[in-house]
Amino acid sequence: MTGRNRIASTHAAAGLSRQLLRDRAGNTIAMIAAGLFPLLALVGGGIDMGRSYLSQSRLQQACDAGVLAARKKLGSQIVLTGTVPADVQTTGERFFNQNFRNGSYGTRNRSFVMTLESDFAISGVAHVDVPTSIMYLFGATNVAVDVKCAAKLNFSNTDIMFVLDTTGSMAQETSDNIPRIDVLKKVVKDFHAQLEGSKSPGTRVRYGFLPYSANVRVADILKSDWMVDKWSYQSRRPNTPTQTTASYYTVTYTQLGGTSESKTFPKSATCPADTKGTTYGPTVEVSASPHEYYYDSLSNGTDYNCMLADGLYTITGDVFTNFSQRTTWKYAKNAPYFNYTYKYAPVEVDVSSLKGATGQDAPVYGSVQAEIEGNNYSSAPNPYPIYNTGCVEERDTYEITDWANVDLTRALDLDIDLVPTPGQAKTQWRPMLPEMIFERTLDSDGSGSFSVPAVDTADYYLNPAWAGNAACPAAARKMGEMTASDVQAYLNTLNPDGATYHDIGMIWGGRILSPTGLFASENADVPGKPTSRHMIFLTDGETNTRDIVYGSYGVDGLDRRRWRSQAESGISLDEVVEKRFGVACDEVKKRNITVWVIGFGTALNPVMTQCAGPGHYFEASTASQLGDVFNKIAAQMGDLRISK
Repeated sequence: MTGRNRIASTHAAAGLSRQLLRDRAGNTIAMIAAGLFPLLALVGGGIDMGRSYLSQSRLQQACDAGVLAARKKLGSQIVLTGTVPADVQTTGERFFNQNFRNGSYGTRNRSFVMTLESDFAISGVAHVDVPTSIMYLFGATNVAVDVKCAAKLNFSNTDIMFVLDTTGSMAQETSDNIPRIDVLKKVVKDFHAQLEGSKSPGTRVRYGFLPYSANVRVADILKSDWMVDKWSYQSRRPNTPTQTTASYYTVTYTQLGGTSESKTFPKSATCPADTKGTTYGPTVEVSASPHEYYYDSLSNGTDYNCMLADGLYTITGDVFTNFSQRTTWKYAKNAPYFNYTYKYAPVEVDVSSLKGATGQDAPVYGSVQAEIEGNNYSSAPNPYPIYNTGCVEERDTYEITDWANVDLTRALDLDIDLVPTPGQAKTQWRPMLPEMIFERTLDSDGSGSFSVPAVDTADYYLNPAWAGNAACPAAARKMGEMTASDVQAYLNTLNPDGATYHDIGMIWGGRILSPTGLFASENADVPGKPTSRHMIFLTDGETNTRDIVYGSYGVDGLDRRRWRSQAESGISLDEVVEKRFGVACDEVKKRNITVWVIGFGTALNPVMTQCAGPGHYFEASTASQLGDVFNKIAAQMGDLRISK
């Protein structure tokens, strides 16, 4: 409309008003008629604007849904790879389309564009035109509606405890032909990189580690006040020897031919029988005084040596091929010879020397002197240094029969928040001394049966340290912020060894992570910033116990702290460990800790899945599958939210 037309219209309206003033009879009708146009504009504007506001609200919801879905699909692995998964765009568009279909509310020209931002947020812009129903009479045919949205994966202050099965089976290879332990190290390193790359400035993310087998190495993170001064070990002491006179010879060995080679063989579930055979030639007298003689031998075959750990034998051996050897004996002297017998029984040992300078210092690595060996050339036994490993024996507990009503005043091992009281041994931990242990009356190959009563004999019984049944994993690490190099350096310390006892992993993982226990002052929430706590429990095998293993509860077959025997208890040691795992898991979750359980190369049993709960347990058999599992956990740990 031109300016001239607007002026003319104004004059016409003024004339009409003067006529209405003179014609009082038609004033009311005329006034209503005159007011219809602004009233129609007002009502029509309200209706059309209401439709516009409704469309805007729905469009905003659709925009938010689209970027949220796209950001969730993007995950956190982009921090590592820099690659956007192909289905991120289609996922976002699908959710947008489902929430605002083309033509909804009569709209036209719908569009939705997403953008990946530098901080890995996904932003979006959506547009529709809303046709007017009444306002088009006044020249307004469309109302343009534009909205903006963005979604970001944020992390609040977070503590993550890795409880890792590092038993012997972790040396086995996946179908990718990669040792499981190497896959684990890479995946954990990538997981750390994802979280560090995704967290916002000022956010604290801390990590802790607990490798476990039949025990855990935690002495480094404890206080000396939490350790006992004395403890009894299943050991032995030499009895007073008897003296005889013996002739002593020097013996020399001379190889005459053939070969002898030491070899390592593939691990196996069975130990092969020795095939070595030796034939001896006649004894040849060299001299009567001093007495000297020799004999020759010829050997062929293999002499095997087997060490059992986590269900598999580590096999080494000496291979003999036409190996000919001369053995020469030459008289040296007559001298006293002392014959020893031993009393196999619990022996109390003063271990206070393994404490730090003060009660607040960590225990130290060192040795205690013990008389476990006789000296055949002296009436005084050899003082033998016994070294601690950093692993510890558990505090007091009892054999639980009512699993629905566990008494934590007796099962102090399952009270994960109980801080030891100095001087009260039942509340304290005990240093493990594997070389101190002798398992009466088991032979070196594990055959025989336990004798709880003491035994006096000249026989040598099984020592679990010498037989490979006292593995101590890598040292635990308390919660703390870690750089990539810190994580790599720690992962380099992990080596597969030992048998699978899940309960001790859950117990100590909970102790280290709990905000109300041993490390409450370090694990408490930052004021105004609550901490989200997570335990990632990874195992590659089912519970695999052996009563001859020296672990966190001593030698189960002798110490009988949590179990006597299957015949007496009516339950296997495997079942006891799994039930204790379940109790410990419940205690962990009472501390508002989210537990994630991963079976790597193994199917999870019900106690594991029940511990984690729906959506929190996974199974993986390959490197890529395990990586996907950790990616899912990382995404669920983050707080996916609309940022604008």
